[in-house]
Formats: sequence, C-alpha cells, structure tokens
Amino acid sequence: MSKLSTHVLDTANGHPAQGMTIEFVRNPGSGETVLKTLLTNSDGRTDELLLSESEMAEGEYELRFDVGEYFRRISGDSSSAGFLNVVPVRFSIYDASQGYHVPLLCSPWSFSTYRGS
Repeated sequence: MSKLSTHVLDTANGHPAQGMTIEFVRNPGSGETVLKTLLTNSDGRTDELLLSESEMAEGEYELRFDVGEYFRRISGDSSSAGFLNVVPVRFSIYDASQGYHVPLLCSPWSFSTYRGS
C-alpha cells in the first residue's frame, strides 16, 4: 500500500516521543505549502497518515520536528535553551506507488533518520 507515515522515538529517555509537534511541507523553501501540522500520540506516531494512498504524489517534502519544544516540555524547564530546536528532514517521493516511512530518533543533542518500511 502506498502511504507516507512517520514516528518519533526519544532515545535519551527510551520511549516514544509523545506530544511532539510536526509540520509537514510540500516544496520546502520558495513556494512551499504547509500540508498539515500534527502531534505525536502515545506511541510517537501521528493519528493520521501524512499522505494516504489517494494523496500520494511525487515531489519534494519536508518534515519539521519540534524537538526543542518537546524536550523543554518533558524536562519541565521552559527556559532551557537546548542544542536542537526544529529538526528538518527533507526528502523526495520518487514513486507514488510505494510506501514511505520517515522515523526520527532523537535526544536533546542528536538525531538520526532513515527510510523505513
């Protein structure tokens, strides 16, 4: 099934990142369109797909994960500057008939991602 999904794991604390804001953008940069702003659930996933099978389209996209706000909130220290703020992950959908999954593994100091299944 073709679709686009994401999830976020808090590697510093060893659990899914619940309550992280994610902004989803098509054509990032000049002429960009914000498609959705979502919040992760208790499993670190969004309650809805980023793109369903009928919405899948080839193109350039970006997910903007608000890592800084998430870690400030869970630490209880709203004045903490932290190292990471918004983590952008820019990627291409080159075959709209395939499934795409973009996980983010993060801590206050680092992150990694990959194309999942």
